[in-house]
Amino acid sequence: MKAEKQSHTSNSEEQFSLMSRSLFTGLVGGIALGCAWCILYYFNFSEISPKSFVLNSWIDAKWVDTWLGDLITILIVGLLSMVAALIYHCVFKKIYSMWMGVVYGIILWGIIFVLVQPIFTNVPNITDSTFYTNLSTISLFILYGTFIGFSISFDYYDLKVQLRKQSQE
Repeated sequence: MKAEKQSHTSNSEEQFSLMSRSLFTGLVGGIALGCAWCILYYFNFSEISPKSFVLNSWIDAKWVDTWLGDLITILIVGLLSMVAALIYHCVFKKIYSMWMGVVYGIILWGIIFVLVQPIFTNVPNITDSTFYTNLSTISLFILYGTFIGFSISFDYYDLKVQLRKQSQE
């Protein structure tokens, strides 16, 4: 009975650890997404910057268009990415495939650039954006979704293998 309770406690601790690692994966992925998106905008691969969504729509100040605006945008994207990672963790973590991450990235791109875009009046519609903007941003979100999805799914299956090994010992 004591061993059963101990394994239950260990299992719930492992699940909490998996959740915290998923949130950390989301933070790192979001910071990488924000940095890469700023670079795409800086080198004119995208006419839409992440600041257009995160800061320019809500704040009308001069500092938004400086390096400080970029830095705050990257941090906010990292925090919002934790929510995306949490959703992936809760819904898709058991799907151990790179392709689910690709699909998740495309879904996130669609949500941001199609569904939620009308809220952001300073962001052009995807039909008004250039082909290169749409191509580069969807490619970026595919990479982001692949990173989030495969990292979380791999971590989940790695935990399952470790628990299986522990139960066999």
